[in-house]
Amino acid sequence: MFAIELPWIVAGLMTIGLTLYVILAGADFGGGVWDLLAFGPRKDAQREAIAKAMGPVWEANHVWLIFVIVLLFTAFPPAFAAICTALAIPLTLVTVGIVLRGASFVFRAHAASLVMAQKAFGWVFGAASVITPIFLGMCVGALGSGNIRFNQQGHLLTGYFDTWLSPFPLMIGILALCLCAFLAAVYLTLETTGELREDFRWRAVFSGIVTALIATITLPVTLDGAPVLWRELVWGRATPLVLATVLLGLVAMLACYFRRYRLARLATIAEVATIVWGWAIAQAPALVVPDITIKGSAAPDSALGPQLIVLGLGSLILLPSLWLLLKVFKGQNPAAH
Repeated sequence: MFAIELPWIVAGLMTIGLTLYVILAGADFGGGVWDLLAFGPRKDAQREAIAKAMGPVWEANHVWLIFVIVLLFTAFPPAFAAICTALAIPLTLVTVGIVLRGASFVFRAHAASLVMAQKAFGWVFGAASVITPIFLGMCVGALGSGNIRFNQQGHLLTGYFDTWLSPFPLMIGILALCLCAFLAAVYLTLETTGELREDFRWRAVFSGIVTALIATITLPVTLDGAPVLWRELVWGRATPLVLATVLLGLVAMLACYFRRYRLARLATIAEVATIVWGWAIAQAPALVVPDITIKGSAAPDSALGPQLIVLGLGSLILLPSLWLLLKVFKGQNPAAH
């Protein structure tokens, strides 16, 4: 049966991991965007609120990216090799951006007495937070565009630039950046109070509108830039999720406007989930459209079965640990303050 084949189970787990990465680490990238764009009489308080919200959890959020990468490497080796070859340049820039962003965030926190150094690290942190999600989005767009082509021997037929430097991947990169900014602003309305909360409330409404406009512009670009995705998104299996995304985005923006912040957070999380799963369903059964499929690049079941067992055992440690981390530092725990 389709639903119980091991390659599809692993691919589903990868999609879950990617969803959690966007929901959690995406907000961290968005926090860096608002740190860079902080303005007004409360700009220092805005940056302090962002740092306080990110501080306890930003490193842990990257566990989901590692989870996806390791699963791709072990469960779909040909796809891993193909992706890392075709997208070597943007993936390298993503890695550099993640490292620079994390290092500058830490160094800025320990440079309080050096004003110029603190400002320099702040600029690096903000710039890397802008650039990294753009390149991540461009990589995702390239995978569904059909620009990456291989022959039967697995050799790359296209160049190292034209696979991702085209209008569709670029629009997906910009959309990813806007979505991260929207996520962060919505989350920060629950991390702040008073006038500071109002600052992030209006940022959430503004970034939500911009995200909707970019998504609207991206949809017709998909017709020419990724016809396989267009067909499935507009008239195919993923259409219900596209409609759900539109509805949830509207609910999230209206909830922010009317100060229903918890509803806004739930709607935003659900919106992100429908975006990721809509893309995954539209692109399936391909991992790289059109030449590399889930079943065609999967490791044998004799390797996938033990891998799933190990994942189950590891989750018994990982999930409670992450829950405890969030409970202590993000829950209503007096000791956390």
